[in-house]
Amino acid sequence: MRDIAYFRTPQSIVYGKQAFNRVGVETAGLGDRALIISDKVMNHLGVVEKCKQLLAAHGVQSRVFLGVDSEPTVNYVSEALEQFSLEKCNLLISIGGGSCIDTAKAVAVLVTNGGDIGDYAGGRKIAEAMPIPHIAIPTTAGTGSEATDVTVITDPSTNVKIMVKQPAFMPSIAIVDPLLTISSPQHVTAATGVDALSHAIEAYLSKKGHPMTDSLALSAMKLIVQNLYQAYTNGENLEAREAMSLGALQAGMAFSNASVCLVHGMSRPIGALFHVPHGYSNAMLLPAVLEFSKDSCIDRLSDLGDIFAPNHSNRSKEERAKFAVESVKQLCSALKIPNLMEWGIDRHKFTGAISKMAKDALDSGSPANNPKVPTQWEIEQLYRICYEYDFSVKEIV
Repeated sequence: MRDIAYFRTPQSIVYGKQAFNRVGVETAGLGDRALIISDKVMNHLGVVEKCKQLLAAHGVQSRVFLGVDSEPTVNYVSEALEQFSLEKCNLLISIGGGSCIDTAKAVAVLVTNGGDIGDYAGGRKIAEAMPIPHIAIPTTAGTGSEATDVTVITDPSTNVKIMVKQPAFMPSIAIVDPLLTISSPQHVTAATGVDALSHAIEAYLSKKGHPMTDSLALSAMKLIVQNLYQAYTNGENLEAREAMSLGALQAGMAFSNASVCLVHGMSRPIGALFHVPHGYSNAMLLPAVLEFSKDSCIDRLSDLGDIFAPNHSNRSKEERAKFAVESVKQLCSALKIPNLMEWGIDRHKFTGAISKMAKDALDSGSPANNPKVPTQWEIEQLYRICYEYDFSVKEIV
């Protein structure tokens, strides 16, 4: 553990069934003219209109930006930023998955600090002015972005995902209501759920972890392992949805303060070049990366093995670590996670991009947090393995 560790969260976290109904109350003193950043799905489901009504009941006017329809890009950020200024807003509400929340994070900082989001990558520019107040409301149990100081924005001109991690990007308030996740389609529940599991596992394995992040990561892993498949097979299972929302929130807080590792480092280039949603690209990589890392984190992975099978505690740590990796693999198979070839990525184009993706992964810094730090060549080999990775498990004992 580091001698000194920081732990940052939103100023307030409101979670539980019907928490969404508190959005108007939570705006008190934050602003009186909100820009709601969301997407067409949430608008179609009536969630955006309900938000407007809840805000209006507490004297807050609102305008809506629905331009987020995929992974967040610099274009979405600039368009939302322009609308924020034109409408003379002073408050941000994000409703949706990580794409909507990450877009709002960028807008909140750029309004008061200026520049382009790329200026802030790698700490080249530090956001010193207070950002615009931002209330983040997730509608999936996945990214945990509502409780992190990280935003990831794609620049289509360079095919690079810009990752920025600074305290100013932390939302002011997170409102986590599991009722909002019930509308998530089965495939979204699967992808975002494995994304949350990736966050929890990587936070627990990260070289930058510490006791506070360990506690949250362990709790998150337990909640997700025990409830993801239930939420996937029965989206109306509110108990499972509640557990997943809490698990994703805890995983978000854990990785925001411990950092992520090799899975995320390799995932971002796949998303940037081949437009694979973040949750899926993490899920496609997780088992293979755990296999690669296993021998360097036997103790930690054995703890995950105990979560999958508490009755195996009499086995050696090596056996329990192996069981953990096989169990993650089996879970991905049960959730019908595709490999990169099955997703439809052209083999020739993928192979041609491997060198760039490996370099971009290393440049992100995340692989350096991994228990086993890879070389560029090893990352290139992992990409090749993951292209047609077989998630099936013949037998797991």
